[in-house]
Amino acid sequence: MTYRLAHISDLHVLALAGAPWTRFLNKRLLGLANLRANRSHHHHPALVRRLLAGLGEAQVDHLVITGDLTNLALEGEFEAVRTILDGYGLSPSTVSIIPGNHDAYTRGAFVSRRFEHYFGAYAASDPDVDAPHAGETVFPFLRRRGPLALFGTSSAVPRPALVSAGLVGPEQRAQLQRLRPLAAGLTPVLLAHHPLVNVASRIKRALRGLDDADALAADFADESHVIALHGHLHARMWRSRPTHAGRIEVIGATSASLDHHDPARMAGMNLYDFDAGGRLVDAFAHVVDGPNLVRRELPVIA
Repeated sequence: MTYRLAHISDLHVLALAGAPWTRFLNKRLLGLANLRANRSHHHHPALVRRLLAGLGEAQVDHLVITGDLTNLALEGEFEAVRTILDGYGLSPSTVSIIPGNHDAYTRGAFVSRRFEHYFGAYAASDPDVDAPHAGETVFPFLRRRGPLALFGTSSAVPRPALVSAGLVGPEQRAQLQRLRPLAAGLTPVLLAHHPLVNVASRIKRALRGLDDADALAADFADESHVIALHGHLHARMWRSRPTHAGRIEVIGATSASLDHHDPARMAGMNLYDFDAGGRLVDAFAHVVDGPNLVRRELPVIA
């Protein structure tokens, strides 16, 4: 028997109705202009619904969503995403969600814990986890599902306009080390919106990367087999990080709402099959192709 994990990311649901103009007297103004110029006509919630409708047919055991549910972190956007999930009967026990930088788009959204207000139940540790804040929405969380230990982190921090870099931070990293013994014998699946592999360019890394990617990877260097799932880049990709004990497989999902001519970027969901011992035995994507979902192999990047 295999355990199948589905992975989608970057829904980028836009919902502006009811938001007064004063909510845009910050970086949202530039973000909205960017949406109108480049992005709004490419992202479609209907594609997200098409993917969610295919979960049953794909015989998925658990779904993870790696952030950027919203565009501007407005309440109406979070409510719209909840409506979509509720429409498919997706419960917190079968779905795990972490935030992305767009879900903490402004300091107000971050400080008020807006993501946690709407999706706290999807980001809480198992009730029986003997750790501080178990059952509450405090990152990182630990959820044990089948042969897997899902470690959910938040790399979402408010940044200045045009900067979307992430940071997990020392507090979360320390808590991860306290949680790891509680998942002994299970394969670690690390969830972070930003990828655990940064680009070589220092400028691009500072603008879009994960500030502590190397430190976070080092924290899991004693594990022989780690899966690190991310979004953020709007492309399907599979990269590996060698460690002294094995490898970290870093796998990204594209935007679940993106209508794109490139098959590697077109909306889809990644599917991962694990054997009873937690070894990854297959990984592929179901990609939207007209009214159908078609299988595509994940592009492996050396």
